Amino acid sequence: MFVLVEMVDTVRIPPWQFERKLNDSIAEELNKKLANKVVYNVGLCICLFDITKLEDAYVFPGDGASHTKVHFRYVVFHPFLDEILIGKIKGCSPEGVHVSLGFFDDILIPPESLQQPAKFDEAEQVWVWEYETEEGAHDLYMDIGEEVRFRVVDESFVDTSPTGPSSAEAASSSEELPKKEAPYMLMGSISEPGLGLLSWWTSS
Repeated sequence: MFVLVEMVDTVRIPPWQFERKLNDSIAEELNKKLANKVVYNVGLCICLFDITKLEDAYVFPGDGASHTKVHFRYVVFHPFLDEILIGKIKGCSPEGVHVSLGFFDDILIPPESLQQPAKFDEAEQVWVWEYETEEGAHDLYMDIGEEVRFRVVDESFVDTSPTGPSSAEAASSSEELPKKEAPYMLMGSISEPGLGLLSWWTSS
């Protein structure tokens, strides 16, 4: 679920921090810049793990701050495909079941990846697994707040860095705002034995 990623960045330390230890100032600046941010094709940055190398620091004309090239390792949330995770159901919609891990909410289990046969209950706004038994079908509801075990089957990164509007977009921008996309999204599946709500598989 968590990986160590080697990164390189140039860190600017303002003059009023010169009295502190350089490593402490650099660690604080890197966490300010990266913590809780999604790096494209890398994952969700959590916290600094360690600093592996500091190059020479430079002070440029007109800027009293020091600029240091830093090699470091960062803890990143980036589960591998087919990894099994446990989260909580945040909500349900016709698009599928939305799952949260507490610190990461952009997880979707689409309808075709649910235990089958499944249906969406419009009145309750929840997905239901119509579990077949010898006595007939039992409706197992996927209620909000329930813990769910799922398999990661896909991921998508969206480049959300700002871009200049094109002429066509500029004309329509006053009429409607574009839908905000998540920079990092996971797709899950519960369509196999042992996956789904933990309460479904409790042993007696």
